[in-house]
Amino acid sequence: MTKPVGIILAGGLATRMGGGDKGLLPLGGGTLLSQVIDRLAPQVEALALNANGDPTRFENLGLPVLPDSIDGYVGPLAGVLSGLDWAASRGATQVISAAADTPFFPRDLAERLTQAATDAQSPIALAATNDPERGPMRQPTFGLWDVALRQDLRNALQGGLRKVVQWTDKHGAAMAIFDPAPFDPFFNVNTPEDLARAQNLLETAT
Repeated sequence: MTKPVGIILAGGLATRMGGGDKGLLPLGGGTLLSQVIDRLAPQVEALALNANGDPTRFENLGLPVLPDSIDGYVGPLAGVLSGLDWAASRGATQVISAAADTPFFPRDLAERLTQAATDAQSPIALAATNDPERGPMRQPTFGLWDVALRQDLRNALQGGLRKVVQWTDKHGAAMAIFDPAPFDPFFNVNTPEDLARAQNLLETAT
């Protein structure tokens, strides 16, 4: 079976980091974004970046840069839609999404999401971590999305929908549940303190 294609979601405004591109912040010997690329690229057939503004700032990555097709920075679903449209142009049937500010997500993300969607016979699967007190906590920027849903998503966004889970629940999204130990693999960098923590975690990340 052909692997899904991947989309890295980097279309946000990064207001808590003072604006700009969080993904280009230094981490380890590279950047946040290079860590994400290193994890996602082996899991997918092809990879693109969802980002708005001048695409030339990412030209050294050698990836297609896909802007939101819905104006106004309406959230991660706009990036998912751009990924679905790109996948359709390639003849792909599924997209795996990952956030550009989350450098430690699982290396078996795509495999586990695909299995969850298959088992549930669902067109969408979202990653989740298992909280011992609150139960599964969904990570809605990490998902598998069926390309057949792209017009439905476009219509929903144009109609004002913004919350990811509001749309995914409508389609009976499955969940792939990941262990949060020794630390949450979906820990994301929102502040300078988070970036410092990510640097410390690099030595223990797997």
